[in-house]
Amino acid sequence: MKKNLTLIIIGGIVVIVVLWFISAQNSLVSKEEAVTAKWSQVENVYQRRLDLIPNLVETVKGYAQQEQEVLTRVTELRSRVGQMNVSSDIVNNPEALQRFQSAQNELGSALSRLLVVAEKYPDLKSNQNFLALQSQLEGTENRIAVERKRFIETVQEYNTAIRRFPTSLVASIGGFDRMETFTADEGAEEAPQVEF
Repeated sequence: MKKNLTLIIIGGIVVIVVLWFISAQNSLVSKEEAVTAKWSQVENVYQRRLDLIPNLVETVKGYAQQEQEVLTRVTELRSRVGQMNVSSDIVNNPEALQRFQSAQNELGSALSRLLVVAEKYPDLKSNQNFLALQSQLEGTENRIAVERKRFIETVQEYNTAIRRFPTSLVASIGGFDRMETFTADEGAEEAPQVEF
């Protein structure tokens, strides 16, 4: 009788451990998929910005022929960013994520310069197409900030989960690795100087 009770207790403990392991594994998979989904949304808003840029450049071009250098730089950066082959695996590659982030930051800076150029042309500032595009671009930049924030929070939650004991045991057995997130560029704490 004592032997049967011991076997039942051991069997119960094994079942509890196996169920906990399965639950922890499923939780980590869900968190990993959440990171991938948030990254996809970040890419989505960056793509929206890329799609708006040609329309904005063309609208400004008609008014600001002498600002060709700024227009050319925006177009070049948009092309470079658009050609970057980015997959959801980028969160596992700090160098690739940094290159992507730097390219996006350069493009954002060039767009800021383009909007400063537009301030020089009162007719352009009152053009309905320009105003609509400028509003959409500002909204997109806000969306980028929001989606990056959500991505950072989701990565933080995932990274915390894989480092906490005892879930860290499941993470190491299951091959769950730490994911990278956005970091500020060097000098980002200083306001950019825009001069023409």
